[in-house]
Amino acid sequence: MKEMKSICFLLLLLNLCGAHAASPQIDGELRKWHRVTLTFDGPESSEDSEENPFLNYRLWVTFSQEDRQVRVPGYYAADGEAGESGASVGNKWRAHFSPDAVGEWTYKASFRKGREIALSDDPDAGEALAFDGSSGRIEIEESDKDGPDFRGKGRLDYVGDRYLRFAETGEIFLKAGPDSPENFLAFTDFDETYSHNKNKQFSKDWAPHVRDWNEGDPTWRGGKGKGIIGAVNYLSDKGMNVIYFITKNIIGDGQDVWPYTDYDERFRFDCSKLDQWEIVFEHMTRKGIMLNVVTQERENDQLLDGGELGPERKLYYRELIARFAHHPALVWNLGEENTNTVEQVKDFCDYFASHDPYGHPKALHTVPYGWDVLYRPMLGHPTFEVLSVQTRDDYDVVYSQTVKWIERSRAAGREWPVFIDEVGMAWQGVEPDAQSPNNQGVLRRIALYPNLMGGGSGVEWYFGYEQPHNDLTCQDWRTRDRFWDIARYSIEVMGSLPLRRMYPNNELIDAPAAPAYCLAAEGEIYAVYFEKWQRATIDLREYYGSYRVKWFNPRTGEGPYTGSEWKERYPKRRVPSLDEILVEEAYVSDIGLPPFDRHQDWLVLIERVSQGKVVR
Repeated sequence: MKEMKSICFLLLLLNLCGAHAASPQIDGELRKWHRVTLTFDGPESSEDSEENPFLNYRLWVTFSQEDRQVRVPGYYAADGEAGESGASVGNKWRAHFSPDAVGEWTYKASFRKGREIALSDDPDAGEALAFDGSSGRIEIEESDKDGPDFRGKGRLDYVGDRYLRFAETGEIFLKAGPDSPENFLAFTDFDETYSHNKNKQFSKDWAPHVRDWNEGDPTWRGGKGKGIIGAVNYLSDKGMNVIYFITKNIIGDGQDVWPYTDYDERFRFDCSKLDQWEIVFEHMTRKGIMLNVVTQERENDQLLDGGELGPERKLYYRELIARFAHHPALVWNLGEENTNTVEQVKDFCDYFASHDPYGHPKALHTVPYGWDVLYRPMLGHPTFEVLSVQTRDDYDVVYSQTVKWIERSRAAGREWPVFIDEVGMAWQGVEPDAQSPNNQGVLRRIALYPNLMGGGSGVEWYFGYEQPHNDLTCQDWRTRDRFWDIARYSIEVMGSLPLRRMYPNNELIDAPAAPAYCLAAEGEIYAVYFEKWQRATIDLREYYGSYRVKWFNPRTGEGPYTGSEWKERYPKRRVPSLDEILVEEAYVSDIGLPPFDRHQDWLVLIERVSQGKVVR
């Protein structure tokens, strides 16, 4: 009996020691919305191991708080420092967690091995091994971040209406930033990054932005990365909040971005390259730059599994989710100029919805004039959230398409945010500051403000293929320095309004000479944008009272200004002061004159400051 007790005690001691050995290394600030990383010691493997570590092993870590559970997929991480070491061999397995609540969380790891088990959702598939069952606790505190850092704002969520919203602050998101270069990640400081096609040499060093790198900013492998980190800094300093980039352009325009160990590989991933991508993405999060992750382009949207949701695509999506889904501000864009079938797109959406533990929004970018082909059948689909609209030479469709799809999606019971993600003729787009300021003014008047005034969520800006620093060759965002100011002005002014209560109503405006747009919370506040100022009236007859008028200059962001009055507006009556409109029954009101540049575009805000009929 004593011998049996000794054996039981020894087994218990071994179990306790094993459990302790299986405990992960925990890194990161243990704060709400921050990246918390668990790294486990597991079986030795390599990127090219006969037993594929990406396909035939599966790591999940389930985080629990009271009755909530968040199941996070993990990934093979080589030596755990691959971004710095360049390693392709090691025994580290890793998961990232972004907690959305303070307090104690428990975790439990599931680590299993089996043929293609990474593609299986069966929790009992394969065999348990190594650190399977490892568990523990972490204590999460409030975030201490502010400013542009998204970790202080919380996750950017789809909440059922036309604006994405930050979970912590409740702020809506209006985006502004570059759509080009689409091969942002074709950066030669990333491991094994080069132009596969010798006739398409678009890889970049981002050298013009090295000067924007700051002491203390991240680098890797002995000081690499300063150019691309500096580029992120530059955009953030200009007030931009998003970058559009493709994560796989195999057989596409650039042929210089892929996550795999080789251009022709589909089931093995480059650990060091993806770690280095993560360094850049983490810096983007800190600098308030949303990740618009474009998972494929038109030329390769049939590449994986012939366009279906098969093993190649599932593994690709799983690796993206495991490595990057913890970022609070991220949109999964399912394809540039997408040509997948509606059923395929729905399958993609459903996969992300069931495997991304954070529920990031899914978007879809279409070819020009292809809106009805894909968007109409997606109306009301429960796992699709965001439109990513492209226009070509018919700029004037921006407003009509924005309004149409918001209204249609609302009627279908699931209102969509509408982003404009490629504007203009393919050869033109946004021209450099030094080349054509008139082009930038055109885009402001017939694309930027029409989207925002239609209830849209903002624009990312494409650089045409005939332009210097174009959609594939650009590595200097200062070439459009003045245009970033124009974009920033728009989201600053419009973002200050109660947009969730405001809806397009151009019928309130009588402006016959040129297009004018009205976005209104009727009886409260009205925003009116004139492509070219003209004498105009606004119908406020149902909401008597006094209104304050403010003029903003969309070209410089300056304002508010006080306008001037039409002298004949109130004949034989007291003329109101220059910053107010008085409304009586049976009257429509002249909006008045801008303070200067009366041949240019203007934004006017008209806010009700008192109610009731005017007493003379």
